[in-house]
Amino acid sequence: MDSKIYTTIGLMSGTSMDGVDVARIMTDGQNLVRRMENAFFPYKEKTRAEIMASFGIADRSDPRVLRAEELVTQTHINAVKKFGYTADLIGFHGQTSFHDPANHLTIQLGDGDALAQATGIDVVYDFRSADVAAGGQGAPFLPLYHRTLVKSSGVALPCALVNIGGVGNLTWIGEGEETVIAFDTGPGNALLDDWAQKHTGKNYDEDGKLAASGAPNADILLALMKHAYFNKKAPKSLDRNEFPTGIVDGLPAADGAATLAAFTVESIVRSFEHLPQKPQTLYVTGGGRKNGFIMRSLSKKSGALVLPVEDLGWNGDSMEAEGFAYLAVRSVRELPLSLPMTTGVPKPLTGGKFVKAER
Repeated sequence: MDSKIYTTIGLMSGTSMDGVDVARIMTDGQNLVRRMENAFFPYKEKTRAEIMASFGIADRSDPRVLRAEELVTQTHINAVKKFGYTADLIGFHGQTSFHDPANHLTIQLGDGDALAQATGIDVVYDFRSADVAAGGQGAPFLPLYHRTLVKSSGVALPCALVNIGGVGNLTWIGEGEETVIAFDTGPGNALLDDWAQKHTGKNYDEDGKLAASGAPNADILLALMKHAYFNKKAPKSLDRNEFPTGIVDGLPAADGAATLAAFTVESIVRSFEHLPQKPQTLYVTGGGRKNGFIMRSLSKKSGALVLPVEDLGWNGDSMEAEGFAYLAVRSVRELPLSLPMTTGVPKPLTGGKFVKAER
């Protein structure tokens, strides 16, 4: 098997839709990971709006989807050009615009061939489709990277990593080689971000200040937590638009923010029911770790020690981009990207599409 150590660029645009995260790592796609530079390139508001106009559309030939893919691709090309070309390979996540694993369908926007030819670097893209086609959930997709980081850090096991991005997800890592469990927990920042945008004009609730100034509506929170998703067995995954957000529309801005933030926290705590053991420590990554209201509430509600991944020397802003750089190498080495207990795929499965750049 190929044992080459690759210098790889990872690109990630998540469901929070704030921009493109870029990270460079050196990795063999297995146990070696050396994190290098990272950067963030925000979306322009017009670009963000046009991409979001494609969300929820199942027809890949729809003009809104085609336009969004063009914008996603060009934005990522620009990001790589600004970041610098030094790499053997690019892991290009693209943008999830539609996700319906029950019907074996996921749409990952991003033209890998165009990116490869524009940068002169080989590209792996469309990571999730093979998993979904095989009956998996197609998400979460970074548990194997999480496992590698945890195993190399000396963290006491079992532990859990919680990613509070647009959607929330959890990776539980036990002591055995294959004891990795992962699934989407519920909403992450997306609902709160949309609410903040609507009521304050800002793309997110900075440090949770708006939520902290309000009070969660207990009746609405109870109604939200009755959603059938929370009783489904893991592995399981969500689309960004799964939950009926109109239920908070009559609330004042601060109370609506507090209710949506509490919804994120409650769904994470409820997720412990699907784990072999309740985690004693939660290492939090994603934008949610910067929301003081969410972090304080999660600490109080979970009874666990809640820490940002920076306490382990990691970078919560670049972890997902790093992860897709890592998975790109696993893909070219034909190693599994997902497991039965991370996505529900029938057996360990590789994936991703490879494009060779013309040089």
